[in-house]
Amino acid sequence: MSRVGKEHITIPAGVEIRISDDSVTVKGAKGELTSPLFPGITVEQEGNVLNVKCDDLETKKTKSFYGLARMLIANNVTGVTTGFEKKLELRGVGYRAQSQGTSLNLSLGFSHPVVYALPDGVTATVDQSIVTVAGIDKQKVGQVAAEIRAYRPPEPYKGKGVRYVGETVRMKEGKKA
Repeated sequence: MSRVGKEHITIPAGVEIRISDDSVTVKGAKGELTSPLFPGITVEQEGNVLNVKCDDLETKKTKSFYGLARMLIANNVTGVTTGFEKKLELRGVGYRAQSQGTSLNLSLGFSHPVVYALPDGVTATVDQSIVTVAGIDKQKVGQVAAEIRAYRPPEPYKGKGVRYVGETVRMKEGKKA
């Protein structure tokens, strides 16, 4: 049985939960998110606590969705109250970023600038060489950060590229003459 699925979800003040047969909708100060409910998984609300229940513990598929369903709902509750953010660091001579409305203009050493269109619900702010990607949906924020990093991942010889703040890159020694 899932240890993650057994934990209850505490609902903060100002958050509304709507439970239907196939989804759970969470509405808060920052927006509204919906997560699916898988077959064999039910959600019960008792006051300001949500409990996720697994109906059939014999099926491996149901057991595997048990913890996932609870974590998706917990991430939605966190997202509509505080939101999520990922920070990226640009390292390299001439590596720059500019936020222009719903797009991010990146100069990453190519012969042309890279223009990344941000999806709905995700914003990007630039402070010198730090790009902060923020939003209420954890999956979208992580996906956008990964796609920006994929344009120029950090290379192991000089350390240039786009990396997460706090990410360590193992440096290699160059050729010896």
